[in-house]
Amino acid sequence: MQNILTLHNPQHARDYYLSAVWQQETLYTLARRHARERPTSCALRDADMRLTWREVVDWVDSVAEALHRQGVKPGDRVAIWLPNVVQATIIFLACSRNGYVCCPSLHQNYTVDEICTLLNRIQCRALFGMPGYGADADNRSVFARAADVPTLAATFALPAQAGDPSASPPRGARAFPDRQPPAALSPPDLNPDKIVYLAFTSGTTGLPKGVMHSDNTLLANGRALVEDWGHSADTTLLTLSPMSHHIATVALEQVLVAGAELVMTNLRAGKQALDWILETGATYVMGVPTHAMDILQAVRDRNLTALGDVRTFYMAGSAIPRDVAQKFVSLGVTPQNVYGMTENGSHNYTIPADTPETIVSTCGRACRGYEVQLWKQDNPDIEAEPCEIGEIGGRGGLLMLGYFSNQVATETSFNVHGWFMSGDLGVLDDDGCIQIVGRKKDLIIRGGHNIHPARIEELAMQHPLVERAAAYPVQDDRLGEKVCLSVVVRSGQSLAADDILAHLAGSGLSKYDMPEYFLSLDRFPLTASGKILKRDLVDMTRRGDLQPMPVRYKARATVGA
Repeated sequence: MQNILTLHNPQHARDYYLSAVWQQETLYTLARRHARERPTSCALRDADMRLTWREVVDWVDSVAEALHRQGVKPGDRVAIWLPNVVQATIIFLACSRNGYVCCPSLHQNYTVDEICTLLNRIQCRALFGMPGYGADADNRSVFARAADVPTLAATFALPAQAGDPSASPPRGARAFPDRQPPAALSPPDLNPDKIVYLAFTSGTTGLPKGVMHSDNTLLANGRALVEDWGHSADTTLLTLSPMSHHIATVALEQVLVAGAELVMTNLRAGKQALDWILETGATYVMGVPTHAMDILQAVRDRNLTALGDVRTFYMAGSAIPRDVAQKFVSLGVTPQNVYGMTENGSHNYTIPADTPETIVSTCGRACRGYEVQLWKQDNPDIEAEPCEIGEIGGRGGLLMLGYFSNQVATETSFNVHGWFMSGDLGVLDDDGCIQIVGRKKDLIIRGGHNIHPARIEELAMQHPLVERAAAYPVQDDRLGEKVCLSVVVRSGQSLAADDILAHLAGSGLSKYDMPEYFLSLDRFPLTASGKILKRDLVDMTRRGDLQPMPVRYKARATVGA
């Protein structure tokens, strides 16, 4: 039994079960069912190994038993700081089996100090890591710092070189459990309403919060996606996002529901993501827009007219440029335009039956088991008017069960009517499909005029030389804030400020929303999931590390006027 305070509501749970949004299945029991029904079918793959369903469940049982014998109890937190390898998924399923809370969102670009801070925040009981992995792995070891996390009962080490039998674990750590389980096993935890997942938000606007999900809140999302997109045991799902990112969790949910094969991406040196997609015969690819742009560039470089066997390309995590979606359509690939958060999964998305215009310009509708409603930006307790930009609120069986050990953040994330307030702004079109306008906190207020950066970024991305774009505020003594447009242009190209301003004007941007600063960068600061860290751009500009160029749009004279 777990002793974790959550938002689990018996009345809501009853409704979710009656509607079959929630069911009596866990992540582990679904994997076990596939192992019994199709034991030799392929289930899980990375660059080093490929496992059947039977092999997956045997290894899961082995890891679960190893944790049990180290004194880990239901409700205890188990952290994963590993590359995107099959072992990360095995640990996650082992947590579901024994009632542990899996924390997979420890990214490669974290330092050992940052990892220790997060481990202490969740009172971690077990850690799986790898020597040489992490931002400062050349001179720091998380295993040497285990004593700094007093709640740790066990640490397990995966060899830095896969399959190296001579590799011994670091001092104080245990070797990763064998693939064959012992004869005697502890009984599995069959409660689908237990907390199984604790993921930290990407933290683009502040200190990351620990999002809690149950087997049911996760699988509700997977069931909806599989039903709407027709995935089956014949689907080969390749995730470009690592298991430390929630997109990979959404991938795992769908694989477990459909009995498909999950392909994880841990590329060897010299291999591109496009090579891996083609090699594995992936039919369904999931990632963020950054992944999509890189794939499309590789396709252009090789003069390909198709993307192998890929039929669907899921994109979420940040706004999807319209031209990116259109380019996939031209390759015979249906874009899956998705909006969601760690808190509520991939709850809003387009479906194959949508029109091309809907697919490339919106994030579709809320899926089965979740509702979306827009609320006033200045008063989240009042519904927005039709066609008005509002803050996106949601509720339903996909929603998280609160923020770990953070009552204030949990309470303040809901309006008085019980809707979870996302902090994102959107508008509904005539068909009820949502268009994402941007983050509420991203809003730039210039002399009392509200400017939405996402609109500027979308138009800037339509310029043929622009690879990525970010609009952010620059402080101004008189107006409060002005807009700076920062861009990364395609390799070997350059872009003049006047040209991009003219492009924005020609694309329909109001002169009142025009950028008054311009900055061209080689690269943007990014989160581990590929989102642009705008707060870093703001801070670097304030400190003087970045020096945007003042610009002013001037309408070009019309000949003969």
